[in-house]
Amino acid sequence: MIRGIDHLVIVCADPEAAAAELETSLGLTVAGGGRHPGAGTFNRIAWLADGSYLELIGIDDPDAARTSPVGSAALAVAENAGEGFATWALRVDDLERTVAALPEGSFGPVRHGSRARADGETVEWWTAVPDSPLAPDGIPFLIQHAYVGAEWSHDALAERAAFRHPIGSPVGLARLDLATADPPSRAAAFHEHLGIDVWAVADLAVADVGPHVVRFVPRREMSVPAVVTLAAEIDAPRTVELFGLRFDVERAELPVPQGNPV
Repeated sequence: MIRGIDHLVIVCADPEAAAAELETSLGLTVAGGGRHPGAGTFNRIAWLADGSYLELIGIDDPDAARTSPVGSAALAVAENAGEGFATWALRVDDLERTVAALPEGSFGPVRHGSRARADGETVEWWTAVPDSPLAPDGIPFLIQHAYVGAEWSHDALAERAAFRHPIGSPVGLARLDLATADPPSRAAAFHEHLGIDVWAVADLAVADVGPHVVRFVPRREMSVPAVVTLAAEIDAPRTVELFGLRFDVERAELPVPQGNPV
């Protein structure tokens, strides 16, 4: 079952410097991350209260990056723009069963992935990628995490839900706007691959994905490939452009954590 947006993959020339900029300009703490063995990429992570996260990804071996779907998407952004939004993932409970229930051929086989933390712990997950290349306005990939360890155990998720970022409160993901040349066709592909209902609102195509909203917006109406709308208990909204995309922070009362958000 698809639960919502898991994470957004944002390409940065220097994830360490980007982490500092995200905290200074937006008020988000970046903690954790590591290297993807054999995949040519590494990351830093900004954890969000609803269980989603922002992945600041860098490339240290382009040849290796070309061998993985996410690495290829990141490399395409790095080569064309230097930085920016590359792709995104949806979180599922039982990946094998979810893929089997979707239209035949929509997604490839389930594959195992891992990342080594600085403390030596291995973080593990499983993914399935769509039949088309990953891209900023493309079909997202699916991911299931191993809910153990310093990042994904029950205690880690509870701590993340309550964590107060420098902005002054916990921060959650509310909406993802994606610029695309033809919102109706993107929406149709989204529904075809994932079985998620999408409806039209003027020139927009809108879908509810778990607790999150995804909107396909005409490219002529957006100056960036993606807009990430975050929710926080702040006095006034704010907007920041970073890494080739825009972050909007809306004032919202976040729910009190009720155990494991997944």
